[in-house]
Amino acid sequence: MRPPNPISAESLVLPRIRHAFFTREGGVSTGLYATLNAGTGSADDQDAVTRNLARIAEHMGVAPDHLVLRFQTHSAIAHTVTAPTRERPEADAMVTAVPGIALGIRTADCAPVLFADPRAGVVGAAHAGWRGAVGGVLEATLEAMAAAGADMNDVVVAIGPTIARTSYEVGPELKAAVEAQTPSGIDTDPFFAPSSAAGRLMFDLPGYVAARLALAGVRRVEALDCDTYTDEARFYSYRRRTHREEPGQGSLLAAISLEA
Repeated sequence: MRPPNPISAESLVLPRIRHAFFTREGGVSTGLYATLNAGTGSADDQDAVTRNLARIAEHMGVAPDHLVLRFQTHSAIAHTVTAPTRERPEADAMVTAVPGIALGIRTADCAPVLFADPRAGVVGAAHAGWRGAVGGVLEATLEAMAAAGADMNDVVVAIGPTIARTSYEVGPELKAAVEAQTPSGIDTDPFFAPSSAAGRLMFDLPGYVAARLALAGVRRVEALDCDTYTDEARFYSYRRRTHREEPGQGSLLAAISLEA
């Protein structure tokens, strides 16, 4: 059976840092969830999910109980993790300065965002759909990293596989919500393009996430050029599943850690 086949970001190939944007390849799940499904809340066989998470932890060089996850709700809640735990309280971002703990974020179209300050030894991970991005989850992650000792001048960030603008059709109500909650330093118009459908728009989620990070003071942001919607072989996609009216889909996982 093939091992996991994750994608790495050049900006996060750093001393002391281990990271991975896992694809759906290299797991044991079957059917709609084939194969590396990390969705503990999915209708997949949860024994298979547990085995998938163990494979992910092994790739990250940590024990299974040192892969820390949270119950994600599109919030702006960021937790500081100081010890491994199997508890999964509500949060959409985590940071740690403790070596040997891997922070895991699940996505299926939303942006998985990994953060690192290798000099201070602080890492972070955030789940940023449009609600979380406009709600401040990125800024909350950076604030938690600063509280743990990170220096904004040294923080680098990578945005992993996300639904691309060419695949993300939205209505005017989403544009209005984004405009209403975006800081004045960002012009939101460039992130929306006309759709071929009347009254609809195409939204650039990874571009918007990058702009929020830049405004917050991050100097180096890398966005991976991957579209979760169109690349079915490598990625799960909530929107693709919805359009096909399928009963479920798996979750991708992005992870980052300080090497022990």
